Amino acid sequence: MSRSKLYLKPKKEESLLRFHPWIFSGAVAFVRGEPKEGDVVEVYSADHHFLGIGHYQIGSIAVRILSFTPVEIDVTFWTERIRRAYFIRCSLGLVRRGGSHYPDGTAPDSGQGLSVSATMEANDTYRLVHGEGDGLPGLIIDVYAHTAVIQAHSVGMHYARKDIVTALREVLGEGVHRIYYKSEGTLPFKADLHEENEYLYGADNKEPCTAIENGLRFHIDWLKGQKTGFFIDQRDNRSLLRQYAEGRDVLNMFCYTGGFSVYALRGGASLVHSVDSSAKAIALTNENVGLNFPDDPRHQAFAEDAFKFMERIDNRYDLIVLDPPAFAKHKNVLHNALQGYRKLNAIAFKKIRPGGILFTFSCSQIVGKQDFRLAVFSAAAQSGRTVRILHQVAQPADHPINIYHPEGEYLKGLVLEVE
Repeated sequence: MSRSKLYLKPKKEESLLRFHPWIFSGAVAFVRGEPKEGDVVEVYSADHHFLGIGHYQIGSIAVRILSFTPVEIDVTFWTERIRRAYFIRCSLGLVRRGGSHYPDGTAPDSGQGLSVSATMEANDTYRLVHGEGDGLPGLIIDVYAHTAVIQAHSVGMHYARKDIVTALREVLGEGVHRIYYKSEGTLPFKADLHEENEYLYGADNKEPCTAIENGLRFHIDWLKGQKTGFFIDQRDNRSLLRQYAEGRDVLNMFCYTGGFSVYALRGGASLVHSVDSSAKAIALTNENVGLNFPDDPRHQAFAEDAFKFMERIDNRYDLIVLDPPAFAKHKNVLHNALQGYRKLNAIAFKKIRPGGILFTFSCSQIVGKQDFRLAVFSAAAQSGRTVRILHQVAQPADHPINIYHPEGEYLKGLVLEVE
C-alpha cells in the first residue's frame, strides 16, 4: 500500500536531524496523498530527502516519528521495540519473580513469598513502555503481575493496538495473562473515536490484582483507578522515603493508593497519617496498608481537603510528603500552578517540626525543573527557616527520557531538611 508523503518547509528539518520525534504542523509545506489521522506517513525535507516515518495527527503536532530510517511498521517492528524495552527493564532488575520472567525459573523466598533482602525483594510492577523514551511516542504499557495495561495517547497507537497485543504476547509469553486497553480518557477527543476500555486479551476473572513492588503488596484497580491504576513513577522515591522513616511521625498528603504510607510503615515510622480529598482513595490506601500491615495502629487515613488539613497540624509531623496531582496541564495556567506549589510548600515549611524532612514533588510536565525549584525556594524563604537540599529526584529508569526529547522529563522533586 502506498503511503502518503509529507514534505517540510525549507530548513524545518533541523529538529529531525537532531532526532526530535515530533513534527509540528507549522513546519509542513504540503502533503502528497490524503492521510487520515492515525495513518503511517513518510516525512521528507524540502529537497526530498527521507527524514522519518511516523503516525499522522490532526493538531499542533502533525507527526510522531516512529523511525528515522525506512522500516515497515508491522508486527515485527512492534515486537522488536517492545522486546528491547523489556530487556532494559530486566537489566534494571525490575522483573523479579518466578516463572518465565526469571532467568533461572526461580524466585526469592522469605517463607512468606517475599524476600527480606532489599536487593532481592520481589517486584512485578513496572512500566514496560514509556512513549518517546522507548521510541514509541504515544504509547504507555504498565505491567502489574500478570496483567499488562495499555494506554494510547495517539490515534495511530489506537489503530495499532492489535499488533501491539500480538507483540506483547510474543515478548512476555506466559508471563502475561490479561491485556487491558485503557485509552478512553487519553485519546484525542477531536478524533471522535468513541473508544471504550476493554480487555484485548484474557478475561476479567473478577479477582482483584495484587501486584508486588519491592516486596510490598498493592491492589491495582486498572478498571477505575487513575492513570493505569497505580503511580509506578514514584517507586524509587518511595524507597528513598523508607530510608528516612524510622522513628518519625509521617504525613502523606494526596496519598491516593497509599504507596508512600506503606513504605513509611515498612521503614519503621512511629505513625503514618494519610490524607486525600477522595474517599475512594482513602479506602484504597487502607486496603493497601492492610495488605502489608494488617490492623497496624500506627496508621490512620483522613478524607479531607489538603490545605484545610495542613492548616491545623502545628508541629505534629517530622516527615511530610507533598505529592499533589498535576496543578497545570496547559501553559495558560502555569502561573496559577506555581502559585499553588508555593502556597502548599509554604504551609509545610511553617508546620513541619525542626529537623523534619520534606518530600515535595511536581508531576506537571509544563512546570520546568527550575520553575518548580524557584517556587519551593520562594516558599522556604517566606518561612524564614534554614532548608537544605538532600536529594534532587526524578522519574525512575523505567520511565526513560529520550535525550533528544527533553519534554519527557515530567516528574521532579526535592527532599529537604528543615531546621
